[in-house]
Amino acid sequence: MASLHFVIGGARSGKSAFAEGLALEKAGTSPITYVATAEIFDDEMADRVALHQQRRGPQWHLVEAPVDLAAAIAGADTPDSVLLIDCLSVWVTNLLVKEMDIDTAKAALLAALQRASGTIVLVACETGLGIVPDNRLSRQFRDANGRLNQALAGDAHEVFFVLAGIASKIKTSA
Repeated sequence: MASLHFVIGGARSGKSAFAEGLALEKAGTSPITYVATAEIFDDEMADRVALHQQRRGPQWHLVEAPVDLAAAIAGADTPDSVLLIDCLSVWVTNLLVKEMDIDTAKAALLAALQRASGTIVLVACETGLGIVPDNRLSRQFRDANGRLNQALAGDAHEVFFVLAGIASKIKTSA
């Protein structure tokens, strides 16, 4: 199984920057595959993507995978590879908006992670610390995101929680 490192935090907590640093640390001078789940539909999202791109140099290779993460992992994974998947919460949103079967996609993702052999850094938003959302779609997102986060944290070798730009390791497995 891959060496899994899960980075979780709130919006604008610094989790992506921390995850990028962690991926660089794991890769050394080797290439890193950045698996991006975001789709650009407006200027705000374009600005967010540009901010992420500015932090990355020539060591990074981009793979866009808004819905088929299992295939992206299978296509980029090798025993020496380092993959950064950002962001799984955006991926869950993509599945919901496209009315795809989240349970099937989640099972495929978890199976791909189990089959992988390299190093994978996963990024997701923590959405379970707030109030109960007032609409069905938001509750569906919160629940699906929370269940996925639990599964990933259970399988990960390390879990980091990022708050206000400070990462705390909350799990280490032998």
